[in-house]
Amino acid sequence: MNTLKAFSEKEHAYHAYQARQDYLREQQSIQLEFDDLRAEVEQARAAVEQERAAKDEALAENERLKRLLADKPAPSDPGMR
Repeated sequence: MNTLKAFSEKEHAYHAYQARQDYLREQQSIQLEFDDLRAEVEQARAAVEQERAAKDEALAENERLKRLLADKPAPSDPGMR
């Protein structure tokens, strides 16, 4: 009887160990997927920021050119002669 009890306890311990290992593998897979998704979000955020910076730069250049045109007298302006 003691032998059967010892085998039963070992089997129980083995199944508990296997369950812990399965849980840890699953958690690691979840963490890896989460890390991948976080990296994708950061990449998308960086792309949006880069697009925003390019847009701001283009708008600033547009404003600069408008000011240059506004400051330049027209060719038919009598003040040019």
